[in-house]
Amino acid sequence: MGDRLAGKVCIVTGAGSGIGRASVLRFAEEGARVTAVDISREGVQETARLVGDPSVVVAVAADVSDATQVKAYTDETVARWGGLHVAFNNAGVNIPGVFHEVPDAIVDRTIDVNLKGCIYGSRYAIPHMLAGGGGSIINTSSVNGVVAEPFLTIYAASKGGIVMLSRGIALDYAKQGIRCNALCPGWVDTPINYAHAEMLGGLQEVYDTIDSFQPVGRPGEPREIANVALFLASDESSFVTGAVILADGGMTAK
Repeated sequence: MGDRLAGKVCIVTGAGSGIGRASVLRFAEEGARVTAVDISREGVQETARLVGDPSVVVAVAADVSDATQVKAYTDETVARWGGLHVAFNNAGVNIPGVFHEVPDAIVDRTIDVNLKGCIYGSRYAIPHMLAGGGGSIINTSSVNGVVAEPFLTIYAASKGGIVMLSRGIALDYAKQGIRCNALCPGWVDTPINYAHAEMLGGLQEVYDTIDSFQPVGRPGEPREIANVALFLASDESSFVTGAVILADGGMTAK
């Protein structure tokens, strides 16, 4: 147990698995109190169970694409713990497809969850952060917010939007103590990537050939990305805002 987030109140979305779950665990280990949010009630309750202390983590089942739900769990977090210091807008979907064949429902769901989820999460966090003298907003973009890949055009468009959203928020609130950064993971071993892997020949094929596009030669682990989020959430990153933080195993260095 550490104290890098001691006294801080955090919201983490997409907390039912992968990077979100790993981040809830890391934040709790470092002294934070966390509202863990996921559309999967079962998934987010399992995350809370892994932490094991209801005074530290509260599980909330909610859809980040619904502004009313986002406002509700944000306000409830402040009412429960007296403030809000960190909003980690991490929830996302990755539904691959051939661009001209992607149905409107998938386009809408991708934009609604990935981009609007960050918009709503930031919008409703900011008034509380202003009242408390500042805070840190972390928006999960992707390496595909910087470079494109086959079958991910709509996903990449949503993640690129998150990069510019984060830069804009950073500029708007730079003098008011609110920092905002975009976190861009490469290929991480999480379920969000499995459907894309099937379009590339299967997960085993992707991992057998991963050194062809991710120079470290392996997928990232959720905890490795959570460690980057922890830095951005903590006061250690007090001079970092408007940044695009690539944690991609060297993918974009080529």
